[in-house]
Amino acid sequence: MRFMIIRKADAETESETSPVGPEHAQLLKDMMAYNQAMLDAGILRGGQGLKPSAAGARVQFKAGKPTITDGPFAEAKELIAGFTLIEVKSKEEALEWVRRWPASDGHGNVSLELRQLYEVEDFEGVAGPELKELEKQMHASTDVPR
Repeated sequence: MRFMIIRKADAETESETSPVGPEHAQLLKDMMAYNQAMLDAGILRGGQGLKPSAAGARVQFKAGKPTITDGPFAEAKELIAGFTLIEVKSKEEALEWVRRWPASDGHGNVSLELRQLYEVEDFEGVAGPELKELEKQMHASTDVPR
């Protein structure tokens, strides 16, 4: 089972300050240790921190036509600041890893969301074997192991 741990944005992650300053050294060290523990356990499949929404854009489609709005976006609590992809045996195991999230992040005040990814098996009976083959090819062409 694959899960995404979503780190919700807050005022600090949405600020324009660089995350590589000395005030972030402990957090970076703690996040690296957390990621290394997941890597050592064989469950880490990917993850990244995201730049503030000011560096992004939002694309909305109406009647098939896109409208692009440059960031920043007002509601930080609706945004994500980063994600981690893990592959574990159960939701309970995923939650155990979420509970180990570094306390130094957000000075101990962080909102995380755990979401399970769809697997091709979830679509049995809806799509034929070509979907399985397409997913197999897609994963083979990326650097994300399955």
